[in-house]
Amino acid sequence: MRERFPGDNVIVVKVGGSTLGESDSTTPDIVTLHKRGYRVVVVHGGGKVISDWVRRQGIHPEFVRGLRKTDKATLDVAVAVLCGLVNAQLVAEIISAGSDAVGLSGISGGMLKGEILDPELGYVGRIIDVDPRPILGVLAGGSIPVIAPTALHVKPSANGVDRILNVNADTSAGHIARALKANCLIFQTDVSGVLDLERRLIPRMSRRQALELIESGVAGGGMIPKIEACTDALETVGSGHIVDGRIAGALVACVDGEAIGTRIV
Repeated sequence: MRERFPGDNVIVVKVGGSTLGESDSTTPDIVTLHKRGYRVVVVHGGGKVISDWVRRQGIHPEFVRGLRKTDKATLDVAVAVLCGLVNAQLVAEIISAGSDAVGLSGISGGMLKGEILDPELGYVGRIIDVDPRPILGVLAGGSIPVIAPTALHVKPSANGVDRILNVNADTSAGHIARALKANCLIFQTDVSGVLDLERRLIPRMSRRQALELIESGVAGGGMIPKIEACTDALETVGSGHIVDGRIAGALVACVDGEAIGTRIV
């Protein structure tokens, strides 16, 4: 039996990095859902585009314990690319496809507030508070909010160089979904979903099973923040989903309750 989400509820969709701009069906699917009456909120990444522009600026990446360090020069590029280029392109795509969209960032209206995650990582933030009012305002106007993952530093330095923080897009989507009490949170990625040790798709997991996959090391890399975002959001969100954004119609199929990707409840 299919599970269908009520049309008057909010759907938070995270698109990004790996599938963004790869001629997938994400934008048409978002517009289709919006025209059906769903209140769609889009959170986007853009890691590949940031990396390209960092290289163009001649900035050499630094890593701390395997994690990219965000110095001031890298932060400036990340903010310009995420809040400018990538956000504007995605808004333009949605409008061109037939729906109204408004570009926002985590800075807009103080939506996302954060603090330094680890001084060694530079200007990378940990979200500590979400004010959903800027998002609700856009939704009330009938448009799709398109959000770039940045946060307002709650305790910036006197010179203000760290007033803006770069935050993980997956984590941002989870916090936003939880604050909105969304009906579901969907991650569009470039794999079929969460895989087990035999590389087989896990179609459905409980919150506890999902966390055990991380603890056991079965889930790793970029899948960890997606799973954690889903499990954290379940406090107020109906379900979390990780689906293959390269498949035509994947987002619509997920909302329609079809067996696609991994569902975390």
